[in-house]
Amino acid sequence: MGWFKRIKEGITTSTKEKKETPEGLWYKCPSCKKIIPSNEHQENAYVCPHCGYHEKIGSVEYFNLLFDEGKFVELFSNLVSKDPLKFVDTKPYTQRLQESFEKSGLKDAMRVATGKMNGMSLVICCMDFQFIGGSMGSVVGEKISLAIDYCIENKSPLLIISKSGGARMMEAAYSLMQMAKTAAKLSVLSNHKIPYISLLTDPTTGGVTASFAMLGDLNVAEPGSLIGFAGPRVVKETIGKDLPKGFQTAEFVLEHGFLDKIIPRTKLKTELFHLFDFLS
Repeated sequence: MGWFKRIKEGITTSTKEKKETPEGLWYKCPSCKKIIPSNEHQENAYVCPHCGYHEKIGSVEYFNLLFDEGKFVELFSNLVSKDPLKFVDTKPYTQRLQESFEKSGLKDAMRVATGKMNGMSLVICCMDFQFIGGSMGSVVGEKISLAIDYCIENKSPLLIISKSGGARMMEAAYSLMQMAKTAAKLSVLSNHKIPYISLLTDPTTGGVTASFAMLGDLNVAEPGSLIGFAGPRVVKETIGKDLPKGFQTAEFVLEHGFLDKIIPRTKLKTELFHLFDFLS
């Protein structure tokens, strides 16, 4: 009867000492609405065990999931974006960057790490959507470029995990140039016969889709991911027609030949290891 306290001298009862449930102990799936303990959700790679909904996760979660024992070394972590255009929209670009630094704890929308996956050396470039929508600026392109150089030097295969709204328009042409830059560097990696797998997650759109995300030796995706160049609303308004059911989902893109495989996150490490072993 710990939920109330009776005052002996009178008949008054109090619920002021009612214990509140700590936040973060439970996870409610936004798809099927079922509730599970947060630790079980995490142990299941942030995938709902009831409906298979893949919760969006960031680079640190992917690194912990894919690298053996979650051990890795981050590369090129000192790179940060500048403001060469002195860009201002609703706020100065420098202010937007500073707010993203403080809110996300990240320096940009891409992190690069190296470690072992089932004993195999691997370099992973992973995008973080919480940093300005995972947008591709000059730092993202430069980190991919440096990661490719590292792979060539160390004979390590490359995995790029995309999660992006596209090019970062606050950097204008500097951002758009990264599409050509990353594509050119990937051709150099291919010339060295070093395998590259592209993993597309929800969402992968814009200039990222139009460049390195679709240039893997194998292009794979997580179930239900939004994959496309322009968004469905823009496409519909442009062509003036209703879009097919499931348009731009990973399953739709796979059916139309733009993906090689869809891999559930719970099987990601095992299947990626087999694919890299096959390509090597």
